[in-house]
Amino acid sequence: MKGALMTGAYQARSAIAANQRCVNLYAEQNPADSEFPVTHYPTPGLIRRAVAPLRGFRGLYAASNGELYAVVASKLYTVDVDWTFAERGTLQTESGPVSMRDNSLFLVIVDGSPNGYQLDLSNHAFSQIVGEAFYGSNRVALIDDFLLFNQPGTRQFYASGALAETFDPLDIAAKNGSSDKTVAVEVANRTIWVFGEQTTEVWYNAGASDFAFARYPGTFIEYGCIAPASIAAMDTAVYWLGGGDLGEGLIFRSDQMAALAISTPALSDELRTYPRLDDAIGYTHQADGHLFYVLTFPTADKTWCYDLATKQWHERLWMDDGGKLHRHRGSCFAQWRGRQLVGDWENGNLYEMTLDAFDDDGQERLHLRSWPNTGNEGDLITYDRLIVDMEVGQAGANDPEPQVRLRWSDTRGKTWGTPLSRGLGARGEFKRRVQFNALGTDKGMGRIFEVSWSTKTKTALNGYYLKASGEA
Repeated sequence: MKGALMTGAYQARSAIAANQRCVNLYAEQNPADSEFPVTHYPTPGLIRRAVAPLRGFRGLYAASNGELYAVVASKLYTVDVDWTFAERGTLQTESGPVSMRDNSLFLVIVDGSPNGYQLDLSNHAFSQIVGEAFYGSNRVALIDDFLLFNQPGTRQFYASGALAETFDPLDIAAKNGSSDKTVAVEVANRTIWVFGEQTTEVWYNAGASDFAFARYPGTFIEYGCIAPASIAAMDTAVYWLGGGDLGEGLIFRSDQMAALAISTPALSDELRTYPRLDDAIGYTHQADGHLFYVLTFPTADKTWCYDLATKQWHERLWMDDGGKLHRHRGSCFAQWRGRQLVGDWENGNLYEMTLDAFDDDGQERLHLRSWPNTGNEGDLITYDRLIVDMEVGQAGANDPEPQVRLRWSDTRGKTWGTPLSRGLGARGEFKRRVQFNALGTDKGMGRIFEVSWSTKTKTALNGYYLKASGEA
């Protein structure tokens, strides 16, 4: 029997329903005449490009003038093309995500506090924003040269002047469809998304002489946002972690002027077990034609990723020296000079994130895929042979032969057997078969197989061939 791995990560509330994991692998659809319809490839690895003077990246931003800005701890830096850091200013906070945007003249930084900061892009002059009409913000967005902010603790959002760093007390409006507080504003496809704790509204630039923006008539979304830093825009859509009575534990993608839930029931159940959701951090990026939304939960120590091409989820995790899995190293993202960059949440490392890297800054990454073999209507099944179809023979000339591990569960994922190992072939061994024989008999409830490997070489997973016999 030939088996294709068609679905992403899905661990249902009950083990009798579904139990599949997909860690540091994403699926790609193959042409119709391929041997397997889907191949799983490793997610992008990390190459260290620079080390900041301080520890803990809070934000990265590629400005309209071509410069890269980084907030690390309490400092704002520019990062030069030779990967050196130049300090430009000091924030009054040292932790938590920041949001940055520029209007081609000034870069603005907000961090959820009453304070905000601006930097003149022409001369790097840094200052704190002052004025009675600036109230702080969780995030900053840009549309038609206007910078948009939410006023923390209120229903209101406000705007700067066009191509200006000044604020008029009259350039403010309230999210008026519901009384919940506004937590963030984002712009995608020239549409303004005003997120509240419980509900969301869609606005646009109406060109009015007093306050330029107006709400789209008849639009109202019954889902809010629990984590302002989870909001990210890509292509023509906005992604966010839901909030409110109806939206908590759900992840959304905008669909024109509506909200489309993209989280599976299994993922939503998982999220509801986390100690915190309001600290989630999201960003988007593209790799090999796939558009990804990456969502990290710092307190829960987990990172999930949605692939728009396949509409499937996978986990992105970092493995420590003890083999324990943690959230991904990247806490913020920027596309700069043809490179995709992420800043480390713990140290001062600035990484390039690329499919050409097969480890995380020299640290081996775990790749894991599990799948079920359905039961034989309650009868026992004897498993004679399993061949895992993988890319082999790619090890470095002086590297030890990489190993792939197989384990299985006959208790629907509650308990697991001792792993078996097979080699992926030394360099040039392109005919190596990853084959496991005499795998015993299940308990009449089917079996869950799990393959995993951690190697610094190129790999890929197509699917499997299983030879089994039933006992009636």
